[in-house]
Amino acid sequence: MKFRAVLHGSFRKHFEEIKKTHRLFADAGIEVLAPAMSEIKTFEGGVAILESDEAKDQRMVELLYLHNLRRLGENGFSYFVNPDGYIGKSASYELGVAQISNIKCFFSNKLDDHPAYLHKSSVWKPEVLVEYILKEGKLPEPQIKKNEKAIHKLWEDLMVPGSVVAVGGIIEYEPPTPNKEKEILLVKTHKWGGRYSIIGGKVRRNEKLDEGLKREILEETRLDSGIGEHICTFDQIKNSGYYLSGIQHIFVDKIAEVDRKRVRLNEEAQDYLWVPARVALKELDIEPNARHTIELYSSLR
Repeated sequence: MKFRAVLHGSFRKHFEEIKKTHRLFADAGIEVLAPAMSEIKTFEGGVAILESDEAKDQRMVELLYLHNLRRLGENGFSYFVNPDGYIGKSASYELGVAQISNIKCFFSNKLDDHPAYLHKSSVWKPEVLVEYILKEGKLPEPQIKKNEKAIHKLWEDLMVPGSVVAVGGIIEYEPPTPNKEKEILLVKTHKWGGRYSIIGGKVRRNEKLDEGLKREILEETRLDSGIGEHICTFDQIKNSGYYLSGIQHIFVDKIAEVDRKRVRLNEEAQDYLWVPARVALKELDIEPNARHTIELYSSLR
């Protein structure tokens, strides 16, 4: 698995620390896309011009630097070298671009000169971060303090692109008793005003649909699932009553099969039930998108 990083920080104050971090990452097999390890030639308007920089215009230098964020890929991250809590003006700008682009950001120290939101697992000394990546084979996942969930939600809302892809599943259980109807899992949530819906959520960056659905089911119910056939794909842009206006929401719903019914809900749902699809459509108050999917599911069965 290939990990990539872009390093940020004050080249004027912390360039030696940035170079040390570059060497540490490179020695661990983490590809550092920027900066190139050459010496500083000059400073122009607060931007460090390296000997390896071909552009002379400081705006071009900064934009070329930021373009490396697009090359990071699934296992890429930005790392901010800020040993005394200071990242400076240019790195502050880069942090804003990285965060709103949904790039994972890590820091050597807590920020003292910037009001940016950092979740609990954002601050890592470079050698400790390298040790974690090599041992776990993945980047640390966000950890949210209980008293900062509202802040984290506001922060996540800033990172919504022009389109959001969500995947949902009709979770299907076939009883071992012969001739007994298959049952589907429905959950009741505050999100849908106390109505019933199906399990699902947004697909993450560089995540396949089936992987996203399996993850959502496991996170929300603790059930392992096998992903089956496609049911429907539809979109919604406005007037849905639930989503951010002006954002195209693309929904992909599939069948997911499980071999047990013991559900452990996370905080996203308040109640659940297993019920045959025909009974659910006849007797339950189901939110419109889920009802549409269940109707299509019933026609397949």
